[in-house]
Order: sequence, then structure tokens, then C-alpha cells
Amino acid sequence: MLTIDLEVARRFILGQGGLWPGRRWRGLEGVAAAIKAMDYLQLDPLQIVARSHDIQLHSRVLDTTPGLWEEVTYGQRRFFDWGGWLAVRPMEELPHWRVAMRRERDGDPPNVDTRIRQMGLEHADAVAEMRVILSERGTVSNRDFAMSSRTRTQSYRGRKDSALALYYLWRTGEVMTHHREKFERIYALTEAVAPANLIRESDDEAADRFLVLKDISFAGLSRMNRMADAWQRVVPFSRKDQVIASLLATGEIAEVRVEGWKGTSIVLGSHVETLLDLAAGRVPPAWAPLESDTTAEVVFLAPLDPVSARGRAKELFGFDFVWEVYKPAGKRKYGYYALPVLWGDRLVARFDSKLDRTTNTFVVLGLWLEDAALGTDAAFTEALGRGFARFVAFLGAEHVDVSAIEEPLLRRAVQDSSRRILR
Repeated sequence: MLTIDLEVARRFILGQGGLWPGRRWRGLEGVAAAIKAMDYLQLDPLQIVARSHDIQLHSRVLDTTPGLWEEVTYGQRRFFDWGGWLAVRPMEELPHWRVAMRRERDGDPPNVDTRIRQMGLEHADAVAEMRVILSERGTVSNRDFAMSSRTRTQSYRGRKDSALALYYLWRTGEVMTHHREKFERIYALTEAVAPANLIRESDDEAADRFLVLKDISFAGLSRMNRMADAWQRVVPFSRKDQVIASLLATGEIAEVRVEGWKGTSIVLGSHVETLLDLAAGRVPPAWAPLESDTTAEVVFLAPLDPVSARGRAKELFGFDFVWEVYKPAGKRKYGYYALPVLWGDRLVARFDSKLDRTTNTFVVLGLWLEDAALGTDAAFTEALGRGFARFVAFLGAEHVDVSAIEEPLLRRAVQDSSRRILR
């Protein structure tokens, strides 16, 4: 069994996810390439400075802007969004996901959310009504139906029976997201969105293998634990052991031991060579950045970035990161929407910020360093200034307020670099 150290594990996960050693993609085609490399682009509606998924793409793709993912997803139909764990996925994967959709419709306990099947049963009349309306109108949104005209519900997924019916049809594959307006789904029948040759199901065994392989690839190094978000990605955990045994036998996956981690991890067989290269000090040529690397210019990680979210920052970087957006204000240590700062292959700081949309001002609310010495480090100062300048340009801000940065050298660097962008 291959054994690697933590640095190799960290660089592998960063590199495989498109974050290290620097941005390797550009523009619209780069957005498509980044989404495929990440396996999923998890979507989140909160927009404090920018939405998490847009920040996630900004950290990997040059010359991107908020919302560019919608063009490759809904404009070009190269991707589609779906799931209780809401994420964008490549359209060519649809036959496998249609198996998962059917399982949600028919029930496959304990591998799927049985509330979806129950939702369809409880609101069967509304489901039938929405089918007819979609056929007649082409596209439909939840807002098309006034609350006063619908049966009220108390579901976590909506307050109207029409909302639940549309959501049920989406989760079970009869409809897809045609496009979004202010992030709200606009539904259409699947035949109006997906290519006809993809509106089919793979067989169940192939789907199980795909779902397990997909989750391993997404993690980079996976323990295949039954965590809530993995369950929401419809991983067939009740059949996991036999699927993994089969994949190990064929060499499609391999076991890896990471020094300091308990137990073994699983990696795609095709990625073993990359681990060996990194262990030997070699960086895959395909990872070469198009411009500056993360040592010359810091990168900001999105709150839901898979390399740092849900406790992974602590395991990989020794960086204690919790997204505090759901904490009461009095219990927050850093801020509502603090973002980790990647410098080289380490997380070295975090900052909280907001975009004041009335004045289009990017406001830094606080910056916290893991090591106070970075406050006078010339190389970090320059890299931080460059990172903020690119972020301000990405946001399209017209003004900046960085007065909350306590370290004078860092504050001046961020102020000066941002001003050059704003001229």
C-alpha cells in the first residue's frame, strides 16, 4: 500500500481540485473545465460579497465573473443542476443520475431521502396539475402561483403545494432547471432541456459504481464515510462495501495511507501516478498556472470549497475553519462570511467582508493572521495585495474600504493594489 505524507496529500487535493500551484484555466471554457475537474460545483444562494460557487470558480479561473457558470450550464446545456445537495454536474453523466432520480421516486432506503417519495404521494393531485401546466406553458417557476390560490404546506421545501409538486418533479427527473432568475429555478420538462440521447438510465450496477467513483474523485482522498452531504449525493452506502471491493479488484481505485491519519484512504487508480510524482517533488505539467502561482498571489477560498469546508481545513492545513453564517452574531469568532486565504499550499489567514451595493464599495470587516509575523512579511504583503486586487476586479466594485485591516503594511498594500485596479 502506498504511504504519503501530509504535504503530498494536501498538494494532491489542492492540485486535483484546481487550486494549486495556481489558476490553470481562463474564461468561459475555463469555467467548464474547472467544474469538470472539481466533479461538482455546489450551489448556494447567499450573496454577501459573491455567492460561494462564484468565489470557488474565481479561485481557479482567470477572467471569470459572477454568474459565468450559468452560461455553460443553462445557455450551452453542458451541465445541469440537481439534488438535495444542490450542485452542477456534467450533462453527459445524466443517465447515471437518472437512476438516482428514479430511486428517489420509488424509494431505495437507506440510500435516498424517503421524504421525496412521500412528498409525491401526499401531493399527487398537485403533481399531476404541474405536469399539465408545464406541458402547456413550457417553463414554470414557483412564483407563478399565488399563495392565495394554493394549498398551504409546512414543508422544509416550500409553503405551497405547487412548490412541492415542482420540486418533486425536479428531484425525480421529470423536469429540469431550464434557467435561473435571481437564483430561482425556472422549470421545464426534461425533454426541453436535456439531449434526447441522454434521457435514459444506465443499469443499476453501473450507476452504483459511478456514484462511488464520483464521490472518491470529488474528495481526492476519501474514507467513504456515511456523512450527511455524501448521503445527499445519493452514494449507495448500503452497497458500498461490495462496490469498493469490486473497484479495488479491477484497479479502478487504490488504498493509500496518509501519515498521521487514522485508517486508510481511497484514491482513483488513475491518480496514483500523480501521488508518486508529488512525493518525488514533481508537479504534473497539466497543473502549470497560466499566470502567477499561489505563492506570488494569494487565493481566497469559498465558504463551501471542498478542500476546506466541513472540517477539512483542520485535517489538511491545521487551520480551524467553521463557516459562521449560521451562528448567532454573539457567538461568531471571525465573521458572518469569512474566507480562508491560501498562500502557497497553506491556509495562513482569513478575512470577513461585504459588498455595499448602495455605493458599490468592497468593505473588509476584519483580517486575521495565523502567524502575526506575516504582518511584516514582504513576500506575503505583495501576494496579499495582488489577491485582493483581483478579487475587487472580479466583484466589479468601484470603491474599497480596508480600514479594518490592523497591520499597517498589509493595509497599505491592499489599498494601493486595489486603487490601481479601480483607476
